[in-house]
Amino acid sequence: MATIVEAAPTALEPVAIDPVTLDLIENALRNARYEMDAVLFRTAMSPGIREQHDEFPLIADHEGRMVVGQFGSFIGGFLDNYDGTVEEGDVFLTSDPYACDGAISHANDWLVLLPIYFRGRLVGWGAMFGHVTDVGGKVPGSLPTDARSIFEEGVVIPPLKLYRRGELAEDALRLILNQVRMKEWNRSDLNAIVAACRTAARRVVELCERFGADVYLSACGALLERNRRAMAQLIQTTIAEERLTFTDYVDDDGLGHGPYRIHCTMWREGERAILDFTGTDPQSEGPVNFYLNVNMLKMFFGIYMIMVFDPQILWNDGFYPLVEVRIPEGSFLRPRYPAALSCRTHALGRIFDILGGLLGQRQPEFLNAAGFSSSPHLMYSGFDRRGEWFQLYQIGFGGIPGRPFGDGPDGHSLWPSFTNVPNEFLEAYFPLVIESYETVADSGGPGFYRGGNGIDIAYRFLEPGTISIHDDRWFTYPWGVNGGLPGARSRKLLVRVGGGEEILPSKCDNVRVEPGDVLHYVTWGGGGWGDPYDRDPALVALEVDRGLVTLEGARRYGVVLEAREDAPPAVDVPATERLREQLRAARGKVQVFDFGPSIDELRASCLAETGLAPPAPPVFR
Repeated sequence: MATIVEAAPTALEPVAIDPVTLDLIENALRNARYEMDAVLFRTAMSPGIREQHDEFPLIADHEGRMVVGQFGSFIGGFLDNYDGTVEEGDVFLTSDPYACDGAISHANDWLVLLPIYFRGRLVGWGAMFGHVTDVGGKVPGSLPTDARSIFEEGVVIPPLKLYRRGELAEDALRLILNQVRMKEWNRSDLNAIVAACRTAARRVVELCERFGADVYLSACGALLERNRRAMAQLIQTTIAEERLTFTDYVDDDGLGHGPYRIHCTMWREGERAILDFTGTDPQSEGPVNFYLNVNMLKMFFGIYMIMVFDPQILWNDGFYPLVEVRIPEGSFLRPRYPAALSCRTHALGRIFDILGGLLGQRQPEFLNAAGFSSSPHLMYSGFDRRGEWFQLYQIGFGGIPGRPFGDGPDGHSLWPSFTNVPNEFLEAYFPLVIESYETVADSGGPGFYRGGNGIDIAYRFLEPGTISIHDDRWFTYPWGVNGGLPGARSRKLLVRVGGGEEILPSKCDNVRVEPGDVLHYVTWGGGGWGDPYDRDPALVALEVDRGLVTLEGARRYGVVLEAREDAPPAVDVPATERLREQLRAARGKVQVFDFGPSIDELRASCLAETGLAPPAPPVFR
């Protein structure tokens, strides 16, 4: 356990905080949290951080509890596992998931923690982690799909002092950067993360100078307590004592095995919500294990509750004592060292779908369909004609699920603050051309609210090199709810310049590409919400005109359209009414969930439908 060193240790003297002062401090911290982002985006070099915003900041109080931030507090786990001192001027760095209880979940995430001192007294923490493009290892991008241990995934940094009392540990940094392919990018991204944390420290010190340290820390305590009270009421009114369960799957492990079961049971005991993952599969032999940090899951849970039921509540750690998380040791979500973790993204995304499936069961009107589902990655690397190394890491997006209040957006991120890499940026900095970037008609699940369509990005490669692909939802379907139908699955098609096509697995490395080859990177669609036969036929006709739904796809909504050359399609009202009556009779009672075919049915039909062999039964480590 870490030892906190303070030149002027002072016990907190609680102070009553008036509403105006609390509001001023709260909004100052909110602004400082976003200022951290701005500093990082303007100084980092890698497109994953600079353009896509794959980073997560927080500002915590002196006890390490997040007051404002995005991904939940991980400082407690760090302090519990770090055997050393914390002193003024120190800056800590780690990328070892096993050393911080999964606060970061693979080695590409570099976590920086900075203790904030005011007049010799610890008053808080600034922290941030970002996904750096490369950390070495057996493949460019450091996310090998066939890894069987973390040792194959690149340099793993134990918790260390990057700065000791203000002095940079240059030898340690030189050693780390010697292991990676993109030294300039990694150095720049790391400096940017540190600068963002220093920005948080300056703003906290300014608040202490303005209001006094005791007032500032008392305000932090008040914000945490306010969150606890609000969440206690939400938990009491929305989570029952009866046990609800939900199961979803990660399709495969990159080694040809799957799907892997993630199972969760939720109930309430008194004022506490219990999330129990007993029944989840054991850890995989491959790299799709997800070391799920308990506090991170609590934050996911809290964000979902807050955004659905009361979006005005400030996200922070105050409610954490109200949520208990149980994850079996050695399971898919709590793997034992040194299990491979590099491709944990798919399970991370699936957790959002599972939480949505659990939290909406008692109140189906608040239920979301499936749509986070994965976080697809593309890596492209090689030497260009000048002999210079290039390396792209890019995150793609699928369809957002249909929701209680509207259609899911097409080809959009569900991560807070994430954006796509602009095509102009890609073409300017990498040897490729984006031939097309378009939605895939009919890929969103039909519903009263349509699931968002997936997208088809066509990359034409201009230099020889290799690509790696990381995706999921190619085997199982993004499920629909309240009568909504599942979204379409993902697929990857490589069209060779000399002729011929190859259907690529959703997880593969070292695929050789030549100038002129075109990769169609097609993502999944979101599930539909509500009865598609109640959707306004005129809206369906409008979406056909816009290319979001096809004429044949309109019939999945029970809508019959007449194509016209110089005008949008017209609704055949009598034919639509007859078709909808037939479809309702054939369907029968509306089900809360529509998962599509069973796992056994998917195995039987997989090759014919996807062009890929079904995954073999899971292999557990």
